[in-house]
Amino acid sequence: MDAYSQIIHQAVEAAGRSVVKIERLDAQGKVTGTGSGFFFSSDGYLFTNAHVVHGGDRFSVMLHDGNVYPAVLAGEDPDTDVAILKATAFDFQVAQLGNAADLHIGQLVIAIGNPLGFQHTVTAGVVSALGRSLRGESGRTMEGLIQTDAALNPGNSGGPLINYKGEVVGVNTAMIRGAQGICFAIGIETARMIAAELMQTGKVTRAHLGLLIQQIDLVPKLRSGLELKNKSALFVTGVEAGSPANKAGILDGDIVVSFNDAPVETSDGLFRLLDREKIGQFQFIRVIRQNRLVELRITPVARKAA
Repeated sequence: MDAYSQIIHQAVEAAGRSVVKIERLDAQGKVTGTGSGFFFSSDGYLFTNAHVVHGGDRFSVMLHDGNVYPAVLAGEDPDTDVAILKATAFDFQVAQLGNAADLHIGQLVIAIGNPLGFQHTVTAGVVSALGRSLRGESGRTMEGLIQTDAALNPGNSGGPLINYKGEVVGVNTAMIRGAQGICFAIGIETARMIAAELMQTGKVTRAHLGLLIQQIDLVPKLRSGLELKNKSALFVTGVEAGSPANKAGILDGDIVVSFNDAPVETSDGLFRLLDREKIGQFQFIRVIRQNRLVELRITPVARKAA
């Protein structure tokens, strides 16, 4: 086996047994949808996508060995497309969670899932971009996504995106229909934060700004000239009409560098700062506009339910 294949094989061996096939069932036990998921705790909690479980009355999970177990929904968050199930399974592997903040564009990543019913399918690719925003089919904007060309198909949703060590760096969530090699995963840091709230309360309340953003690297000359600590920042690709960002005067093309004096380098970093305590309280946000720093006041609102 060549070196490249050996790397992928070892990564899949490290994470593969944590991956399950999920079936969403109605009240009569009829299968109404399928997807993927993976265990992240020894007591049977697993990650999947909110759109995989939404509307289900019951759920079952099939392990790598073909055994099927019932599962219950601990909670779902449509805003980030993260959901948590708890299965009664035993003799399963727990995935090792990595750090999406350590990813680099061009880095090898591997997706594992159950596309179109083909259990434990493996695809490989590279990180195409970081910090992407994507408007989902429901009209919600998902932020801080990892873009990859590791092929995803219906049924991959909720499965893990892993690095060469077999550590989970993202939860696979979406592909652009009709396009090739444009797929997305939720950064594992975001998924972890959402999981903590879902396991405690079954729902998530977050502050919302109304920005479409993309993570970019800052050139050393700009960093030096503006005396910034950031190596990266968030480029504004869109502003929702009537949103806090719109009312604050943030414009397309601005580059967000800090929030309340805390440097912002990644979408996950900004997401962590937007906890429920920020709702309704004015905050300061700094952006680069035409090569100069501009400080604005912004008042986050609670994310509206679907």
